[in-house]
Amino acid sequence: MYHKTLKEKEKIFAVAPMMDWTDRHCRFLHRLLTRRALLYTEMVVADAVIHGDREKLIGFDPVEHPVALQLGGSEPDKLVAAGRIAADMGYDEINLNVGCPSDRVKSGRFGACLMREPALVADCVAAMKAALPVPVTVKCRIGVDDQDPEEALSTMAAGVFAAGADALWVHARKAWLQGLSPKENRDIPPLDYDRVFRLKQEFPNHFIGINGGIEDLNHALELSRPVDGVMLGRAAYHNTGLLVDVDRLFYGATEPAIGWIAVRDAMMAYAERTMGQGGRLIHVTRHMVGLFHGMPGARRYRQILSDDARRDDAGVAVIAEAFAAVRPREPLVA
Repeated sequence: MYHKTLKEKEKIFAVAPMMDWTDRHCRFLHRLLTRRALLYTEMVVADAVIHGDREKLIGFDPVEHPVALQLGGSEPDKLVAAGRIAADMGYDEINLNVGCPSDRVKSGRFGACLMREPALVADCVAAMKAALPVPVTVKCRIGVDDQDPEEALSTMAAGVFAAGADALWVHARKAWLQGLSPKENRDIPPLDYDRVFRLKQEFPNHFIGINGGIEDLNHALELSRPVDGVMLGRAAYHNTGLLVDVDRLFYGATEPAIGWIAVRDAMMAYAERTMGQGGRLIHVTRHMVGLFHGMPGARRYRQILSDDARRDDAGVAVIAEAFAAVRPREPLVA
């Protein structure tokens, strides 16, 4: 179904890959709230997939579909090897990271620094497209450092689409690899949505999605109109409850949104399974603190999940206690 959606250029709503955040526990919660959104893993380095603990690094629950693996790397053969592993595990898409500005990424010759090497990125895409049975996509910035975004982004897009990329997701800011920290790179470089809209006009027959600084679903809807997809990052994490409206607003769903009691029970059962496999309660609950953002009782809810869940003897009853502190508004109702 996801392959068909991408091929026919239907609008896609995605939750962005976010380092240290969009792990399998986070994605399980997000999938409870939206049945249709495309979910992304954190970026995982191709070498780690090839040589590391694959279940720990890229294992996922089947309920997460459609789910995409974001890979970091710049060596076509390694990206192909990692992509094959991921495709065999059942991932719906492989995404190449050409946008992360962290120091660790720069030192490894992948992420945003690859904006300076569009031919290499195209070679990576071409190799994966030739070898993998799933869509191959790219996520990039509009440029880095002193690059001209008009030239840099168009060159990148032309190269990856000629190589067969199924989609290009664009974070609508530059990345400054000199002088700004990764955190500062998420806020300080100015947003330029119009540059992404012009890119879509330049490549009308290719899938182009937009990302960066999107505050809520109304903002996402507005930005999605000139392009093919919209990707929400920090807002979806810090205000997680907004995801319950995604299926209705973006996909025309008519079935009722999931009730908050059902969310509570599902997360308690999931946390029980996770702890039975050696995990800790906090590994699950740390992703839940934004669920009732702005609702009565949300502060106490966050406090319980952030503090009580850290205890060595914490059990899933902590989740029930936290939910009992909240009086949620629609659509998270019983």
